[in-house]
Amino acid sequence: MTRVDFYQIESDEEPMLFACRLIDKVYRKGHQIYIHVQNEQDCTALDDLLWTFRPERFIPHCRSTSETDAPIKIGCLTEPEDHQDVLINIAGQVPDFFSRFERVAEIVPRSEISRDQARTNFRFYKERGYPLKYHQMAAQ
Repeated sequence: MTRVDFYQIESDEEPMLFACRLIDKVYRKGHQIYIHVQNEQDCTALDDLLWTFRPERFIPHCRSTSETDAPIKIGCLTEPEDHQDVLINIAGQVPDFFSRFERVAEIVPRSEISRDQARTNFRFYKERGYPLKYHQMAAQ
């Protein structure tokens, strides 16, 4: 059964920057990652940010629409075809395909609107019996 972790950002850190830290950590542990974002603008922003996030490290990634094979893919409109390990959700809404992943990481930004959506998502997973963990993330 899919394990769901909520990462509540307790600082003014931008959610995309926090996502990059989480992506880097999860990737270094040997996992494949699909990052689900809200729209094409977010795809572009995260793609660009991952190239510059840690200049001393390479984080191999591409968009889900790319023909390139990479352990990290970013998408918003389509269900990933080949990634089933870790889903990092920055889109807000729970994607329909979440249950095909071993683990889901829900990023919860500091804004009240984002927190309300996270509460809705938490209830959604809880009502369906998914194992949940909640992490409060301090400033880095």
